[in-house]
Amino acid sequence: MPNRKVIIAHVSTISACIMWGLMSPIGKDAMNNGISGISMVVFRIVGAALLFWIASLFTKQKKVESQDKLLIALAAFIELVCNQCSFTIGLSITSPVNASIITTSLPIVTMLLAAIFLHEPLTSKKIIGIFCGVIGALMLILGSASAVSSKVGDIRGDMLCLLSQFAFACYLSIFKHLMEKYDIITFQKWMFLFGSIMILPFSFRDVISLPWAAISLKTWVETSFVVMCGTFFAYLLIMTGQKMLRPTVISMYYYVDPIVACLVSVLVGLGVFGWRQTIAIILVFIGVYLVTKNKGRSSKE
Repeated sequence: MPNRKVIIAHVSTISACIMWGLMSPIGKDAMNNGISGISMVVFRIVGAALLFWIASLFTKQKKVESQDKLLIALAAFIELVCNQCSFTIGLSITSPVNASIITTSLPIVTMLLAAIFLHEPLTSKKIIGIFCGVIGALMLILGSASAVSSKVGDIRGDMLCLLSQFAFACYLSIFKHLMEKYDIITFQKWMFLFGSIMILPFSFRDVISLPWAAISLKTWVETSFVVMCGTFFAYLLIMTGQKMLRPTVISMYYYVDPIVACLVSVLVGLGVFGWRQTIAIILVFIGVYLVTKNKGRSSKE
């Protein structure tokens, strides 16, 4: 029977992925109605930095060592600049369906990087679990894609989304021990601060050139969701999971992201829910179960 902390870690992780799944169609709509891709990245990173620093005023903080600040800055570059910039700008160019399909590559990349950096064993159950999830997610997304064939992707956006998955896999594998060393608020406030410093000099002109007066209230509400739920709360929740779960387990939950994105499409009349979708969801969660139950020798959950 899993202990309470492990259960909380799993619930936190899947909640974050649900928020990210909702963020894709909501953010895409905002970027179709006045918010540019690079401006959305700025709102996410700078807005989340402000929220984390405000939250830090109400929590007990651990002093960050000088050498660790350099590592956190590197984490910010990989996770915020490389991952968030690549995915958000890629999403603004390509279709949400294409972007969702590409997210299914994350577990395979993470599994390989975890084997290199964390000495995670590549067992047969883990490999079977990964591929069950891949097949399930692809069945779901490709089935939905046939119902929205007018939404054409773009190879540039697809490549940017693929780059973002590689960057996030590196972040999960390389900085796990650093994330475990500090509390969530302390780590994130410094990471988003460094990310803001890195992104603002290259994006300020794009932000001030937005048609501010012409952007509707609905678009600003969607942008606020991306900043608060898709970034601030999602990062709080995902780090709760990262402190207890292995990178390969975390990456398996990212199949929830495309599932939610496709279900939202169904609810707004962009897709259908039939036998293909049912089988896909079953396969995805079989994959999650196999990877979660298959503990590596380096795991002390």
